[in-house]
Amino acid sequence: MALSATWRDDDRFHDECGLFGIWNHPEAANVTYLGLYALQHRGQESAGIAATDGHAFHTEKAMGWVADVFHPERLRRLPGHRAIGHVRYSTSGSSNLKNAQPITANTARGPISIAHNGNLTNADVLRKEMERDGAIFQSTSDTEVILHLLARAPAGTLEDQLRHALAQVKGAYSLLVLTPEAMYAIRDPNGFRPLTLGRLDDAWVVASETCALDLMEAKVERDVEPGEILVIEAGGPRSVRAFPPGEKLSCVFEYVYFARPDSALWGRNVHTVRKSMGHQLAREHPVPADIVIPVPDSGVSAALGYSEESGTPYEMGLIRNHYVGRTFIEPKQGIRHFGVKVKLNPMPEMLQGKRVVVVDDSIVRGTTSRKIVRMLRGAGAREVHMRISSPPIQWPCYYGIDTPTRKELIGSSHNVEEICRYLGADSLGYLSLEGMLKATGSDPTSFCHACFTGAYKVGIEPDPTPQLHLFDV
Repeated sequence: MALSATWRDDDRFHDECGLFGIWNHPEAANVTYLGLYALQHRGQESAGIAATDGHAFHTEKAMGWVADVFHPERLRRLPGHRAIGHVRYSTSGSSNLKNAQPITANTARGPISIAHNGNLTNADVLRKEMERDGAIFQSTSDTEVILHLLARAPAGTLEDQLRHALAQVKGAYSLLVLTPEAMYAIRDPNGFRPLTLGRLDDAWVVASETCALDLMEAKVERDVEPGEILVIEAGGPRSVRAFPPGEKLSCVFEYVYFARPDSALWGRNVHTVRKSMGHQLAREHPVPADIVIPVPDSGVSAALGYSEESGTPYEMGLIRNHYVGRTFIEPKQGIRHFGVKVKLNPMPEMLQGKRVVVVDDSIVRGTTSRKIVRMLRGAGAREVHMRISSPPIQWPCYYGIDTPTRKELIGSSHNVEEICRYLGADSLGYLSLEGMLKATGSDPTSFCHACFTGAYKVGIEPDPTPQLHLFDV
C-alpha cells in the first residue's frame, strides 16, 4: 500500500492563513478556538493560540486541524481574557512545527505574540541582512522577520516600533499582535488580505472573515483599513494611521475561491459574487446542454449562476467526500485516478446520455480537471463542456498564496484550444478578466489580479522568495 498526501496531490491554489483575535472575554481561548474552527478552510497544516491574563503568556500550537490540535485540557492551559489564533497553510517557510503560529517571544518591552496572513516579498533580503548582523532565526517563516525588525526598532511606543518595522517590508500582510496591554490589528497599505473588526457584548473580535464572527453571533463593525493599525486596549479600539493607503489591491481570488461563501468580503457576500461570476460566464460562453453540474464545493455558487442565466437545469452530478483527511492509504493494486476518486464520485443516474456543463472556479495544472472529464464520460455523459469562473491562471502569486512555478501552470504555456484538448472536453470556456471584475460589483481597479495578468503592483525582488512547490511530488 502507498501513503498518499492529499494536500500535495491537490491540483489547486491553497488558502494562505486565517487569523482570529479577541480582547476582553472570560473564555478568550475557547472563543478563539471556535473562530479558528470557522476559518479552517484558510489553512490545514497547523493551528495555534496565544493567550494572556495581562501578565504571563501561554502559547499552544501543533501540526494538524483545529479540532485535532485543541482539546479541553489544552484549552485549559490558555487562561486569560485576551487571545490571538492562527491556522496556517505555508506560503513562506516549510511545513513543520517551528513555523506554526502565533510566534511568541520575550523582548525588552515584555512578551509579544504575532500571527500573520500574507507573504513578504523581501523577507529573504531582510533576513540575510539581519543574519549578517548576528541575528539568529528559529524558523524559516517570514513572520519571524517582522518580529526581529520590531525588536531592533528604536525605543518608543509599540505603535511607533510597529510603524518603523513595517515600513521596511514589502508585500502583503494582515497581522494580529498581542501584548499584555493591547491587541493590534494591522493591514498593509494595499489591503491585499481581509481583516474585519467585530463586537461580542463587551469583547472586541478581529477575524480574517466574517463567517468566524457569525459563529459566535458577534456584530460586524467594519474592516480594518489598508495601512491602519487598530489598537484595542482597555478603553476600546482606536485607529492609528500608520501608513498612507497605497493603491487598493484586494486579492480577487478571495472571491473566486478562498473565502467561505457565507462570508461578507469587502462589503459583498461571497456566494452572491460567485453566482454573478456564473451569470457572466453563461453570457460569455453559452452552450446547448441538458444539465449544469458543479465541481463541489468550490464550483457550486458559480454553477448555480450559470444555470440561472442559461436556463439549463442544475444537478449534483459529482458528490464530494468531505471526510478525506490529509493522507490516505492506497492499495498496492493501484486504482485509476485514485486521488480524485477518493474525494469525488460521479452519479451515472444524473449523467447518462446527457450533455453536461461542468463548472469549476479555476484550472491550475489541469491534471484534476482532466481526470474529472474522464470520470464524467465514464459515468455516461454524452458531452462534457468545461466552464471556469475565472480567467486562465498564468503567473505565480507572491502575496500570500501557495502556487506552483509559472512553467507548471497550464494556462501560462497553452491556449484555450490546447487546454481543451488536454482535458478531453468537448469545449472549454474561461470567464474573461473584465467579466470577473465586473461580477464583483466593486471598482475593477481595486483588485490584485497578478496571477491572471502578471501585473505585480507591489515590489518583487529580483530573486523573490520562491513559493513552496506544492505540486512537485
